[in-house]
Amino acid sequence: MRKLKVGLIGTGGIARGCHIPGYQSLPDECEIVWACDTNLDLAQDVAKTHDIPKVTADYRDLLADPTLDAVSVTTPNKHHLKPTVDALNAGKHVLCEKPLAMDGDEARAMCRAARASGKILQVALQMRFGGPARFARDYIDAGHMGEVLYARAQALRRRGVPGWGVFIDKEQQGGGPLIDIGVHILDLTLFLMGHPTPVSASGKTWDKLGRNPDLWNGMGDYDRAKFTVEDMAVGFIRFETGAVVVLESSFMANLKDDLFQTQLFGTKSGAVVKGWGDDPVEVYTEVDRQLFDLRPRNVPRVESAHIAEVQAFVRAIRNGDPSPVPGEQGLVLNAVFDALYKSSVTGVEEPIDLTV
Repeated sequence: MRKLKVGLIGTGGIARGCHIPGYQSLPDECEIVWACDTNLDLAQDVAKTHDIPKVTADYRDLLADPTLDAVSVTTPNKHHLKPTVDALNAGKHVLCEKPLAMDGDEARAMCRAARASGKILQVALQMRFGGPARFARDYIDAGHMGEVLYARAQALRRRGVPGWGVFIDKEQQGGGPLIDIGVHILDLTLFLMGHPTPVSASGKTWDKLGRNPDLWNGMGDYDRAKFTVEDMAVGFIRFETGAVVVLESSFMANLKDDLFQTQLFGTKSGAVVKGWGDDPVEVYTEVDRQLFDLRPRNVPRVESAHIAEVQAFVRAIRNGDPSPVPGEQGLVLNAVFDALYKSSVTGVEEPIDLTV
């Protein structure tokens, strides 16, 4: 089988730090042949650094290449929709950065395009490819936790507003920490819970800290007057199964330490699963009326979850397998966020629209 030919739509930090290393980790299976960015100088620099032969500022040039098999869409959130839909319509497989879209309506359009094309649409949600997620998923699948009734998902930064890019611009980004880092911890939680169907959500967002020019920020300075996203969001999500998830996410919050973890409460045991770090999984259970706190020693080592997600994309294409992270699962996340943002305004619980 010949190597897959891949193009990059967007050559910023996420492309350079994650997608390019992912494709380059499989030199016998794929090769990057196009680099595209509206900033042509940036695209040319990336192409020169990584020996990518073709460069353009117009992604339509990539899609017109009949030899191209797949693209990574690594643009700002506002520019996920059109390149993704156009690429699918052109018969290319797509790995689209998270969140899939700005909102549920855009995500629905992308899912419809994927279904019509028969091509893979994968959402770049790498946490589920990490060692802690793999261990916890196997532990749950073996029945050791019983029924997971409740989860508390936390992606909290004390002082962590990204001081670069468009992360503070709602018009470009669609939201703040909820849609940027909350998306990862909610996806990890739903992955571990077996993807129950959400039905409604209530939530609240604030922007009081992020707009305050007197506060220190640990990820570089930014113009407080241009901060138009929330700095903290909390939500309560109900599922068809009767399960509930509480989601907490912040760029700025007055807490002791940053947290990126989900805590699962099952009928047989509970667990805390972290995205990384030492002892990333802890299990709380009971045997013969004795309570045990367990720290597994054999959590799989994954050098890079980002690289693993790209490898999964390439191999799904080559093997004719379904999408490792289908667009519909990205739609679920966008639909939940739509309901949470709306609920923050209306003050009532809002339904979650999962129609495609």
